Amino acid sequence: MIETREIRVDYGEVTAVSDLTFSVGTGEIFGLIGPNGAGKTSLIKVLATLGEPTYGAASIAGFDVIQQRTQARHRIGYMPDLAPVFKDLRCWEFLDLFAASYSVPHSQRRSRISKALELVNLTAKRNAMAGTLSRGMTQRLVLAKTLLHDPDVLLLDEPASGLDPMARIDLRNLLKDLAERGKTVLISSHILDDLDKYCTSIGIMEKGRLVTAGKIDELVDQLNTQRAFTVETLGQGNEAADALLASDQVDVISESKDHCEFHTTLDEKGTADLLAVLVTSGVRVTAFYEQQRGIEELMIRSGAREVS
Repeated sequence: MIETREIRVDYGEVTAVSDLTFSVGTGEIFGLIGPNGAGKTSLIKVLATLGEPTYGAASIAGFDVIQQRTQARHRIGYMPDLAPVFKDLRCWEFLDLFAASYSVPHSQRRSRISKALELVNLTAKRNAMAGTLSRGMTQRLVLAKTLLHDPDVLLLDEPASGLDPMARIDLRNLLKDLAERGKTVLISSHILDDLDKYCTSIGIMEKGRLVTAGKIDELVDQLNTQRAFTVETLGQGNEAADALLASDQVDVISESKDHCEFHTTLDEKGTADLLAVLVTSGVRVTAFYEQQRGIEELMIRSGAREVS
């Protein structure tokens, strides 16, 4: 649904995106992450037909974003970071204006607007002036605008910015629902915990280059064969570490008064035996669990700096 081939974007002597190739399939939620200045927004603008690459090609739903720009735009829902709204319009008027610009038939606009407001949990603000909305509500209004014409592909640049925790949960559920209905989503966000909960694949950018890209589960499996565990105790973290080190298949990576962390290649039975060793050694264990590996670890292993 989204294809890029050796995309390069230069601004004068500065290269924002360098030889970038990747694809996102139908129904995928693709998280685009990386440090400030990595080139994420420049790439999204190319995909949204708002910027031309220096060279390379990109397509949306099979339509070239340069040669077939109009056809591509009909299939794109684009939400920029910090998107402005017309403050002197009521929310429904703002959406009606964009529905018209998207060529939504007049007979369908009212129902489309109502549905979009319902999806982003903003129905109660239908008649409110857009300029009176909070930052989070403004983000939701812009997202509603993005959904009006029922696009096949959503390009979302920091859509969770300014949203409170409940609104972020609503966004997560909405994106998962849209993906289940066959929509393709590319989302840029700095909230890695959120991305871990709904992205199916990611691309990590650093200095304009794509450091790694692919299905999250597959990328995590490639990290290594070791599993990471945490043991929480009642003031016996050091004793727990000593007991675990009796096994030559355990590497203790940190310990403190109340807990320790270790890596191991042991399977489920082997780790269950480790827990038994701790208990028989007199360690009062309050929690013993495997750490979940996800996007944050992929970021660290990729060598990219803090996300923007």
